Order: sequence, then structure tokens, then C-alpha cells
Amino acid sequence: ASNILLDGCFRAHLSDFGLAKVGPVGDKTHVSTRVMGTYGYCAPEYALTGKLTTMSDVYSFGVVFLEIITGRRVIDTSRPRDEHNLVQWAAPRFKSKKRFREMADPLLRGAYPTKGLYQALAISAMCLQEDATMRPSIADVVMALDYLTGVAKPSPTPTPQQQSPSPSPSPTPTPQQQSPPKEEDDATD
Repeated sequence: ASNILLDGCFRAHLSDFGLAKVGPVGDKTHVSTRVMGTYGYCAPEYALTGKLTTMSDVYSFGVVFLEIITGRRVIDTSRPRDEHNLVQWAAPRFKSKKRFREMADPLLRGAYPTKGLYQALAISAMCLQEDATMRPSIADVVMALDYLTGVAKPSPTPTPQQQSPSPSPSPTPTPQQQSPPKEEDDATD
């Protein structure tokens, strides 16, 4: 995520993805340009084929999103050996909702909507499927993120006008008068 820069309007810009030019070898006369990428962000199939696809991009997005959720770097050799690679560290935790809170950025100190964390981790996990055909399309990711922004928003505090009784009694409360659904803190698998 260190290659993602924000401008004054908080628009993201990618920097230094690492196009590597390989010079001619032997009797070849052309120069080849191949995307090298950064270890940890590249999809497993890219390592095998050297070809980038939209599903490779979905995988890379899943890695960046996981970095944001966890507050960890994709590769961090300052951590214990079994925690060096973020995706490998997260893989067993994705399998159990009981372990989801372990993946939340500790700087948040638990101040986040549990449902939002679960949804965010589900999006990241779907993007990080080893089998590229099992990953969602980028359109599906965008739709899930749109849903997530609705889940993660705190309920608006009613204004004094909304708290006062309405002039004409209504048998059904308006959406502003309804209580938000309670979140489950002790989720099960």
C-alpha cells in the first residue's frame, strides 16, 4: 500500500509499479517490457504464467484491502516468521468468524462496527482466492464495497425535530424513527 498516494482531494494514484525492460538476449533484437510487480501483491497465476488479467487485479486489490483492514504490511520481516506474509497469515483466520477480530487493525482498539469488519474481510477473502475463476468480478467487488459503506456508517443521531412527536400520529414509524438493528458481537461460524 506504500505505492498508493493520495492527492489533495483524497483521490488515489499508483506509483512505481515496476515496469522492467529486459534487453535483447542472444540473437534477439527486440526489447521486452514485463510487469514485475511487488512480491506479495501478485496473484499466484501470474507467478506461473507471467500474464496479468483482470482477475490478477482483483487479487492485488484484495491484498491492498487486507493491508488497510489489518494495518499490516504485505511483507513484514520484523514480525515472527509465520507472520511475514500477510496473505498466508490471514488465510487460516478467514476460515473462522471467531478469529476475524484478530485481523482488525489494533490501532482501532475495537472501535469499529463488527458487521463492517466481517463484510470487509469477506470481500478481501473473496478477492484472494487462489483459483482466479473463483474470484469476484471487479463489478461485484464495487457492489460489495457499496454495501459495506452502508453497513459501516454509524446511524445518524436524531435531530430535535425528529425526536419530537409528529403532528399527526402514524401507526408505522418512519425510517428515521426506527431503531437500528442490533449487531451480534459473538458471531458463530
